Amino acid sequence: MCLSSNLAHTLFIMFYLCQKILRLAIVQFAQPQGDFFKTLRSSVNRYFTENNIKQTGNAKLYWKTAIIITAYVATYTAIVAAPLPIWPVMGLFAFLGFVQGLVGFNIMHDACHDSYSTKKRVNYFFGLSMNALGTDAHMWRQKHNIVHHTYTNVDGIDDDIAKTPFLRMSETQKRFKAHRYQHVYLTFLYGISTFYWITLKDWESYFNKKEFNVTVERMKPMDHAIFWTTKLIYFGLYLVIPSMLFGFGWAFLGFMTMHFVLGLFMSFVFQLAHVVENVEFEHSHGEYTEINSEWAVHQISTTSDFAVNNKLVTWCLGGLNFQVEHHLFPRISHIHYPAIQKIVEGVCEEFGVEYRSYPTTRKALASHFRHMKRLGNKDVLQPQFQVKQPEEKAVAEVREEELELVD
Repeated sequence: MCLSSNLAHTLFIMFYLCQKILRLAIVQFAQPQGDFFKTLRSSVNRYFTENNIKQTGNAKLYWKTAIIITAYVATYTAIVAAPLPIWPVMGLFAFLGFVQGLVGFNIMHDACHDSYSTKKRVNYFFGLSMNALGTDAHMWRQKHNIVHHTYTNVDGIDDDIAKTPFLRMSETQKRFKAHRYQHVYLTFLYGISTFYWITLKDWESYFNKKEFNVTVERMKPMDHAIFWTTKLIYFGLYLVIPSMLFGFGWAFLGFMTMHFVLGLFMSFVFQLAHVVENVEFEHSHGEYTEINSEWAVHQISTTSDFAVNNKLVTWCLGGLNFQVEHHLFPRISHIHYPAIQKIVEGVCEEFGVEYRSYPTTRKALASHFRHMKRLGNKDVLQPQFQVKQPEEKAVAEVREEELELVD
């Protein structure tokens, strides 16, 4: 009897500890106070209906895809097949990093958001272009689509601003002495970010079943098979074959050069949308956090557009200079963002919601560096947020109305 009682007590303690360890963060957005998002949705829907066009990609996107993939294949072929001196080969590795960024912004990003095509299989196939960059499309969908897009700039949940102790991106993050110089060394960290991603972070994410503070989809057997297969192919193409041609030292230098360009390209583009002076941050280190804004307003307050009138920037970045529009309507292809931007800005003005944008890429870059320098040199007041104990029947999810996307 005593043994049975002790066993029951032990099991209870283990269950209690597991519950404490595995407890997920609950973030509740405020109820909509008016018809802002409803009006915005209907206005955007009306644009597509009146012009009789689909919200997914069109011929412009598919031609762009063909151009980028051709450049990708041609550059890699030149590296491994053309009889070139070693330094021009290093230059081609650098250019390949830039082209990989084009793949990520223009092809993978739309496909992983299911906005590339109306066909699910087409989206899935082109989403795998993320694996061609060395990482994994399934992991990206969880990290980016679910965590980042739902809890944008919420410190403690949004992985995109969780760079401590190396970088301090939000006022609520702890400041270390080294952060005084973060505006100087951040460029180097951005440059090695994708190398870190494919060599360490992917494996940590793969083996760590509890990476995020919110619920994400687990990998299925096919996802596991694709992860391992594409990893082997990737390292074979970009390290093994070049090592056979140029020796490991030169191959590794080319590999790092490629990743440094890719890391800079991707990091700066994403940071210019969320880690700049004109956006807001929230904080969630408790079990239950209530954000004072409705979901749509939160997305606008934590996101900034830049260079929306620059067609070259828009083409190269896959419309990611229209991040406000993307966060509000992630299942609309970036091809349509320039037209949607005018609608979003107009509805924001009508309802008194602040629309945030920088006129040029240079000004957005300057704002990012000023923001990082300010956070590295002094502590500032934390943004207002509320941490409450969950009610008896609290639901750990964002309301369907808040996350409803355009049809």
